[in-house]
Amino acid sequence: MPAPKLVAHRGYARRFPENTLAAVEGAIHAGAHFVEIDVQLTSDGYPVLFHDRTTERMCGEPGSIGERTLAQVRELSCHEPGTFGAQFQSEGIASLGAFAQLLRKHPQVRAFVEVKRAALERFGNERVLERVLHAIEPARHQCSLISFSLPFLLHTRAAHPIALGAVFDAWKERDQPAVRELRPEFVFCDVEGLPARGALAHDGARLVIYEVADSKLAIALGERGVEFVETFEIGAMRAALGPDPA
Repeated sequence: MPAPKLVAHRGYARRFPENTLAAVEGAIHAGAHFVEIDVQLTSDGYPVLFHDRTTERMCGEPGSIGERTLAQVRELSCHEPGTFGAQFQSEGIASLGAFAQLLRKHPQVRAFVEVKRAALERFGNERVLERVLHAIEPARHQCSLISFSLPFLLHTRAAHPIALGAVFDAWKERDQPAVRELRPEFVFCDVEGLPARGALAHDGARLVIYEVADSKLAIALGERGVEFVETFEIGAMRAALGPDPA
């Protein structure tokens, strides 16, 4: 059985500030055919690439994305100072629209766009979906939407034909009735939440396991039925595993 395909988790997050355009471009340059990014909404409703509930770790500033306007977000430096110091001081928080334009330049790349619960709690399913779909429209055929929020995914399923992925911390969470109703195209699970042994499968969904930085573990997961693994270290993993299987 071939090694699983690699998904660049928040871009090339081991070498660049995560979820930035630099991280995405770095991942593609390193050979990524699949990337995963996180999305939240600014206070005035613009989707941007950001993972954390606060801006402290990535920007060195207190507060959150959802309490800032787009103009205020654009004033922040997204340089992940605790990891990279001042090396990426000029890197800003990327808009989802800018990400979609970058994706269009690389038609061989597919993206998993994770909609964060922080945005859904503040703005609701309908508004978040509308804003996200509008932003990715130039590259929508290259994108799937994923989330930890099953209510959001069910809302999206009823509203739009885009492929969906349900994200879980633990493998046993797939047993919820809402998951059976959703019938996701992808199932994501934390590697720490998997059973220790045995085959892995979910009702025809394609499996994606995060966070994996060891090539031997990736191969072992492939032997258990996993099609994709997410990694912050796309460069080293690509070198170890070779090109994605056809």
